[in-house]
Amino acid sequence: MSPSDPARSILPIPDRPAPGLTTYDAKDPDTAFAPIEPLLPPAGAPNVVVVLLDDVGFGASSTFGGPCRTPTADRLAARGLRYNRFHTTALCAPTRQAMLTGRNHHSVGMGSVTETATAAPGYSSVRPNTKAPLALTLKLNGYSTAQFGKCHEVPVWQTSPVGPFDAWPTGGGGFETFYGFIGGENNQWEPSLYDGTTPVDPPRTPEEGYHLTEDLADRATAWMRQQKALAPERPFFLYFAPGATHAPHHVPREWADRYRGEFDDGWDAARERTFARQKEAGVVPPEAELTERHEEIPAWDEIPDDLKPVLARQMEVYAGFLEHTDHQVGRLVDTLDDLGILDDTLVFYIVGDNGASAEGTLQGAFNEMANFNGMAALETTEFLRSTMDRLGSPESYNHYAVGWAWAMCTPFRWTKQVASHWGGTRNGTVVHWPRGITDPGGLRSQFTHVIDLAPTILEAAGIPEPTAVNGVQQSPMEGTSMLYTFTEPDAAERHDLQYFEMVGNRGVYHRGWSAVTKHRTPWLMIGHQPPPFDEDVWELYDGDSDYSQARDLAADKAEVLAHLQRLWLIEATKYGVLPLDDRAAERLEPTMAGRPTLIRGSSQLFFPGMGRLSENSVLSIKNRSFAVTAEIDVPDGGANGVLIAQGGRFGGWSVHLSEGRPTFCYNVLGIRIFTVRGDAPVPAGLHRVRAEFAYDGGGLGKGGDVSLSVDGTASGSGRVEMTQPVVFSADETADIGRDEGTPVSPDHTAATSRFTGRIHWVALDVGEDAHDHHLDPEERLRIAIARQ
Repeated sequence: MSPSDPARSILPIPDRPAPGLTTYDAKDPDTAFAPIEPLLPPAGAPNVVVVLLDDVGFGASSTFGGPCRTPTADRLAARGLRYNRFHTTALCAPTRQAMLTGRNHHSVGMGSVTETATAAPGYSSVRPNTKAPLALTLKLNGYSTAQFGKCHEVPVWQTSPVGPFDAWPTGGGGFETFYGFIGGENNQWEPSLYDGTTPVDPPRTPEEGYHLTEDLADRATAWMRQQKALAPERPFFLYFAPGATHAPHHVPREWADRYRGEFDDGWDAARERTFARQKEAGVVPPEAELTERHEEIPAWDEIPDDLKPVLARQMEVYAGFLEHTDHQVGRLVDTLDDLGILDDTLVFYIVGDNGASAEGTLQGAFNEMANFNGMAALETTEFLRSTMDRLGSPESYNHYAVGWAWAMCTPFRWTKQVASHWGGTRNGTVVHWPRGITDPGGLRSQFTHVIDLAPTILEAAGIPEPTAVNGVQQSPMEGTSMLYTFTEPDAAERHDLQYFEMVGNRGVYHRGWSAVTKHRTPWLMIGHQPPPFDEDVWELYDGDSDYSQARDLAADKAEVLAHLQRLWLIEATKYGVLPLDDRAAERLEPTMAGRPTLIRGSSQLFFPGMGRLSENSVLSIKNRSFAVTAEIDVPDGGANGVLIAQGGRFGGWSVHLSEGRPTFCYNVLGIRIFTVRGDAPVPAGLHRVRAEFAYDGGGLGKGGDVSLSVDGTASGSGRVEMTQPVVFSADETADIGRDEGTPVSPDHTAATSRFTGRIHWVALDVGEDAHDHHLDPEERLRIAIARQ
């Protein structure tokens, strides 16, 4: 089958049996059949490896002049190409879905992250079936496909154990193998993992030396070896997407210690050094200017002296984290080399899915969830100093300060989320393919975008863009192949028009010019109200003479600015950007956002064995009264362990038995833990244990009174002074009969987490149904079904 065969445009490729003589007896000499041949891509199709790091700014890696040593990226760049005008969407899930489909992020419903999806088509987090992913196209053309690491493209109401799994990598995503996590981030030491769609535990503990990025590299290298051992003629598509270097910044201490003292003089000085290296290495033009620090970002000299050591350590940990990640990517490259296929493999090493993250507050965070809950003030300077030596360890969930994110985006303004400026969207990228590149070590400066990867890979493989997949007519890809740049360093750019938008920050690029307007500041989350869109101030930059967007020409070129603003509006209308949506907390709440929820009503019933339930799979108890009732059998000698636990060490709650006594624990960000215990152990036999939380009301994150009872008889009471108003965790789950992941309560250890009696059922009631504890499970289910 030739690459131009129209059959490859319709996927799956239709089976076309050859007509011929049909004999009656297989022994007849005229009996003959064409040989059964495996489905393969066109001859010469390369192996493809796409490496996508998380939250790395343009000025972080040594490959693009940064302070974090990335020898693997350096090695690939020496025999490949560096791209200094490659762009992403400014946020993780949108970049990933855009890259995996070759379409703009709003076109595939990913206008923001899945957790803030709305009913609007451009923001629904639901990929239309008219836009099949690249991996599926490659698989249906004979490629082996695998993804290792982060998948942040599954709608949150589809992340439970009941699916549906159409949006999962091994469902409709086109990957035959998936090992990684579903969601925006994960604990590197104790992650929640999936093998396909099956929840699995990490193979080792942190004490035994486990780290997620290393585990992903182990799996990826083993998969590549197996592919070439068993099917050497079949090319593969490997997508390696570690959670690194997204917060939490978790890395073995020795990697962070490699940078001891290197950031003591702060982010302003670090930025100056990076810019000098960028000029020397030629990764920015000689005439490029270092943009000024925005007044919203403090100068290093403004930081209190007693906080500076903490902030310097934050950056040391991050730098070690990035170098450690690059080292794991190096193991993939070494494997390709050992197998003798490195030169025949098209490698994309994209150093970041957006700019560096400024979501860690102006002073950084020991637990980044504090800022997502509007509670960053809990982390005082005294508290941060007390935790400095634990940054990066399993005891932390840390993030660095805004100033470091800004420095990691040198020479540009702004950071992740800010789609208006190159600091949010320009990411250093390396392409390595000696067989297809004419000038190893070269630099490419054509405008390119993450949506260009899919058409580039298809062109390199000789595979046409499909017109129909699984019986559904496909809309054209919106990216432009970059393949021409592999052999034509001075060719005119072919991708010359591109809009940008994220949480109201927006911009447009057209033939060298860019018009941009910043609308929202990344680290201002809960309680911040941005200005009306029509009050945003637009800026104008000439990219042909101003690489870094340093000189605003809006006042001098009003007609050019007006033209670009009109272009932005046209592109925004075309690709589903409108209506603009800059809401924050409102979009976290499903009803206000308008997206579906898995669980509806105000009562939920759980049974033994249920677990790995994301926050979107459980009724929300936040900012309201609730009650938990569990029917249990206690054996002779008593019972201990978890009845229900949600969240983990860095925020969550549980109802459990400790020393036989009913116990309620509420963990606020791992900073304050409130525990209420019953008066006496629950005796042997069948009993109903109940915990009621009476919320104070009067706003978000308030406290409440706790009362415990056994079979309707009071067994203890206490007080929770504060609660988490928005989110417990981005990676921990709810579990029945155990506490998976990190422990919510100090009572929960590997030996004491699992309930030692028998659980019949556990009921969670919120709001008006918090007193329905007298109902039997059958009645609860009937009511729940009726409400849905």
